[in-house]
Amino acid sequence: MELPSLSASLPKSLTEPDGSAVIRVLSYNVRSLRDDEEALVRVIRACEPDLVFVQEAPLFFRWRKHAARLASKCDLVVLSGGGSAAGPLLLCSLRAFVERTEDVLLPLTPGLHRRGFATAVVRFGTAVRVGVVSAHLSLDAGERAAQAEMLLERVRSLDTPYAIAAGDVNETPDGPAFRRLASAMQDGWAVAPWGGEHTFSRSGAARRIDAVFASPGVEVLACGVPLHLPGITQPDLEAATDHLPVLAALRLRPS
Repeated sequence: MELPSLSASLPKSLTEPDGSAVIRVLSYNVRSLRDDEEALVRVIRACEPDLVFVQEAPLFFRWRKHAARLASKCDLVVLSGGGSAAGPLLLCSLRAFVERTEDVLLPLTPGLHRRGFATAVVRFGTAVRVGVVSAHLSLDAGERAAQAEMLLERVRSLDTPYAIAAGDVNETPDGPAFRRLASAMQDGWAVAPWGGEHTFSRSGAARRIDAVFASPGVEVLACGVPLHLPGITQPDLEAATDHLPVLAALRLRPS
């Protein structure tokens, strides 16, 4: 499903007269920056995000330097995560005022990859506070379901008027972990589809396994893969990484 007629109408980031904040949120699995980093940068910059929820950030040798380089190239700053969160990373624009951050490592299942969450509480303007979590759930179905519950608990623990969780769910919307997340939060694509739907097609049929979720009260204006956004090209999307990004425009009103 594609809605190219809406591609040019994605709302820009702004602060409205009543103090509401319209923000752009991007979720992107960058495959440890193993592909064309310049193509990746061009895609991120074209999306003009306020928050970037990264999965598979570099984990090992000089991982902080790699994260800082990516942020700098995109005119963003590192918010939290990376190697200390087992891969999830948060970047933000200078529009976001940072209240606190925390990197969370999840219980390790022998034989499986370590997983974690990058979390933060940020403020836009003076009256809009939002908790954010970048996540990359397990390839194992049982562990993935448990991690979905941990993600929702982490969102609740941030104790903010609004929350956004985004990342690589590693299953489609009909899976139990994805359904659990969508039962407690708004699935951006399901609420306000825009652009493209499917985020991964390198193995098997194209499917949607990456998502932006928003707590009740957040107004989802548009959400989807920015296939036709000005400045984004198909060659760059294909060269940047093996996933496609998910871009959402959200409105958060003063609480």
